[in-house]
Amino acid sequence: MHAKRRLILALAAAAALGLAACERGPAKNAFQGVDLTGADYAQDLKLPDVDGRERSLGDFKGKVLVIFFGYTQCPDVCPTTMAELAQVKKALGTDGERVQGIFVTVDPERDTPELLRAYLASFDPSFVALRGSPDQIKEAAKNFKVYFAKVPGKQEGTYTMDHTAASFIFDTAGRVRVFSRYGSGAQALTDDLKILLAEK
Repeated sequence: MHAKRRLILALAAAAALGLAACERGPAKNAFQGVDLTGADYAQDLKLPDVDGRERSLGDFKGKVLVIFFGYTQCPDVCPTTMAELAQVKKALGTDGERVQGIFVTVDPERDTPELLRAYLASFDPSFVALRGSPDQIKEAAKNFKVYFAKVPGKQEGTYTMDHTAASFIFDTAGRVRVFSRYGSGAQALTDDLKILLAEK
């Protein structure tokens, strides 16, 4: 009798779990980075490229965008991030052609158009560099909630830039979707890009 009752209770519990799963619907794709879907910031980015032409997110619709704020004289975070993105883009094969890397300099004082062009070409010639006036950069960083500040160096007249170490990933419709922290690794970035590339 007790065994029969336990079996009935177990079946009832299993049915309840199954019903709850149905009510929740299919599981959503889980990003490895921070899910920013529906965020009310990082809505657009309007800055000149190295040729002086103003660019905006609308110019890249149809592609998954990976936007990073950094500077060319960065010793570690920036080159590592761009190299990793280039590696992931290449590993994606033909899908990688639908991924666009965008580098926004937070150091327009030293990052000339010529320097930015050469810097990004060393990682992937398809990457786009954006560079504006100090006020334009401040406005763009504010829109993305990106922090950056000049840090005086040991020698007079030298400095480094402290800045947010992460990438913002946008879907093909130009909506911000993922905040990918520095150090997450190539696999995490690959997984998140694959999710967005597969979306209709």
